[in-house]
Amino acid sequence: MPTATAAPDGDDAPAVRWSVAPADASGEDGRFSIQHEVEPGETVTDHITVQNLGEEEQTFTLLAADGFTTRNGRFDMLASDAKSVDAGTWIALPDEVTVAGGDSVVVPFDIRVPERAEPGDHPAGIAASVVTKRSATDGTSLGVESRVGVKVITRVAGALTPALTVDDVDTDYHPSWNPLTPGEATVTFTVTNTGNTRLAVTGHARAGTGEASFPTPDQPIGDLLPGDTRQVSVLIGGVIPLFYAPGQLVITPQAAALEGPPPPVEPVAVDFAVAAVPWSQLLVLVAAALVVLALTGSRRRAERRLQAQLRSAREEGRRSALVDDRVRTGSTR
Repeated sequence: MPTATAAPDGDDAPAVRWSVAPADASGEDGRFSIQHEVEPGETVTDHITVQNLGEEEQTFTLLAADGFTTRNGRFDMLASDAKSVDAGTWIALPDEVTVAGGDSVVVPFDIRVPERAEPGDHPAGIAASVVTKRSATDGTSLGVESRVGVKVITRVAGALTPALTVDDVDTDYHPSWNPLTPGEATVTFTVTNTGNTRLAVTGHARAGTGEASFPTPDQPIGDLLPGDTRQVSVLIGGVIPLFYAPGQLVITPQAAALEGPPPPVEPVAVDFAVAAVPWSQLLVLVAAALVVLALTGSRRRAERRLQAQLRSAREEGRRSALVDDRVRTGSTR
């Protein structure tokens, strides 16, 4: 990716700013990255432009290396001291370029694909770098390399076999403590690019009464290079807790196209289930049951008191009647 940067220089180095971009023989050509489809054994020539955004002449070291994606899906290239074994070794370019302040220089380079190169996408990067010196408080100094580069994708012609697998599907349910609000389910899974082309991944997840599409802007997946593995988490809202929520993941990979339509690749569907226990609703039921039991017990106690009072009244009446009978009997004698 063409990128401009302001290198954070140390106290012992002048400020340096520069950019690197794809170009043709006359200058920057507006491409976002460099991509070629090449037959095994063939060589293609392309260009980059290195622009010095500073005021003083600067010599930049040029380097090509294998490319990879980071865990968050960003493209990067191997460090300068790491050994490339793939497309980074196919790129031949000058070791350095000197650019006057405010000027730019077009640098040609070759991509030489080996005869036995495997078909498919092979990522690499080309960077222009500057090493600056920083001084520490103890008097020692440290060289810091700053790089700005472009992505180079070489697609070796041959059988393209885009493919994707989904593994390690894990689920979790997050109930709402508001009994009138549904909860959320999280589905976490691992996607692996098992084919030989770059893949962009989109998908849809459903769990019970909830559903969600991915990726979201705040959780991008990024391109999956051949062999890449990435863990993805999808939050599904609107899941009513009914103890058991069946679900399904449908992942739709799309292979990158260089010339013509992209090679087809089938969607991947995975069924899963998540336990959705309605804890808040159960708590409400338990509370309601306790209230009913309390009311029932109170009513029974009241009835027992009333029955006791009635029995006491009847007993008192019976005793009063006996006394009256005795009085009437005594007066007759």
